[in-house]
Amino acid sequence: MRILVVEDARSLAEVVAEGLRDQGMAVDLAYDGLSAAAKVDLTAYHVVVLDRDLPGLPGDVLCQMITERPDRPMVLMLTAAGTPGDRVSGLALGADDYLAKPFHFPELILRIQALARRKPDARPRILRAAGIELDPVRRTAARNDRQLDLSVKEFALLHALMSASPGFLSAEQLLEQVWDEHADPFTNTVTVTIGRLRRKLGEPPVIATTPGVGYRLA
Repeated sequence: MRILVVEDARSLAEVVAEGLRDQGMAVDLAYDGLSAAAKVDLTAYHVVVLDRDLPGLPGDVLCQMITERPDRPMVLMLTAAGTPGDRVSGLALGADDYLAKPFHFPELILRIQALARRKPDARPRILRAAGIELDPVRRTAARNDRQLDLSVKEFALLHALMSASPGFLSAEQLLEQVWDEHADPFTNTVTVTIGRLRRKLGEPPVIATTPGVGYRLA
């Protein structure tokens, strides 16, 4: 799941990003509205976590720009403007959810996960393929009723492959979905993580590789 956090308070933005990464999400950061708009143009995000009070381009304007896109991400406004009137005006701009600061971090995670499931091209909450069952909310995965002990990145990688199944994902697409904009496109991180995931999934092998195309669940 790819998330964009737009927050001009850098310390808060980094805390939120780190917490979401601990949940296996790929997180990019923008500290002003203009850089956020540029990132949305370049990357297909599942959810944008958006502050309303931003330099460069106000959050309200950015929200309207995002929600007018045909392939738009879901928008969660995360802001200190927390009165009922603020909430109504934010939702009226097209935001899909609204959470006032200060907030409870587990609630933020659940709201982001709920928005990702509501996205028009989202898959059902519990994914099933090749004898594997994955629940991204409870963060559990099993193959043929055998629970899998996966790291954060292994879980996110399996989630991406199952969401795309039966289609292929290239190494570049997996870097984009599972890591973030700072991932080195020339790294062998995807290959190494795929190898660990294959071992944990066990026999018979279920991750197929086609050179020049990518990976998929067989």
